[in-house]
Amino acid sequence: MVNTGLKLLGGWFSPFVWRVTIALNIKSLEYENIEETLNPKSQLLLQLNPVHQKIPVLLHGDKPICESRIIVEYIDEVWNSGPSILPADAYDRAMARFWAAYIDDKCFVAMRNALLEEDEEARKLYLEEVEDALVTMEGELQKRCREEAKGFFGGEEIGLVDITFGSLLRWLSAIETMNGRKLMVEAKHPGLVKWAERFGSDPNVKGLIPETEKLIEYAKALQMKLKAAAASAE
Repeated sequence: MVNTGLKLLGGWFSPFVWRVTIALNIKSLEYENIEETLNPKSQLLLQLNPVHQKIPVLLHGDKPICESRIIVEYIDEVWNSGPSILPADAYDRAMARFWAAYIDDKCFVAMRNALLEEDEEARKLYLEEVEDALVTMEGELQKRCREEAKGFFGGEEIGLVDITFGSLLRWLSAIETMNGRKLMVEAKHPGLVKWAERFGSDPNVKGLIPETEKLIEYAKALQMKLKAAAASAE
């Protein structure tokens, strides 16, 4: 591991923090982990990310970098001697960024809404949106595998799209368990199921992400806090 003086302000529960951690692992970079509870937000977080006030924040010396995808690209550009996270080809880089944005804008948003929605019928619609996004990602993965005969969206090794999508898998499992509904199934998503196994067993990922049960406990506590806040506002 390379000692760089990096500090990562994050939270154990955040898939966005996991993305940065995976990127740091890929580059074999040492860093100091600073746990942020968000309840209330620390003065350090407000100082380092005054605009969005969100985790993660990577502190490189005295320079804070915010937003997980931006941080991952920063890591890839600054420490370019290690394995590449983004493709070398400009078009392939653009496509990687496109699919990473799709994952955040479609899949993550639907997952978040399904997790926090109290109305059962509305929650079902969000779960259907997640399923639609999975079908789209299955199609893109199958295309990649046909054209490049590789096991990941990024090729032979995990890249930006793998990190962005893979960081959501454990929360997807939590949502499935909490709703009693399997969303990623081999009959509809054979490529994704195998890809998820490869991603989870990658040495840069394995053992990093908390177990599903722990995330479910966190999600239930968060739901209770949101209900209490809504009740007090009435």
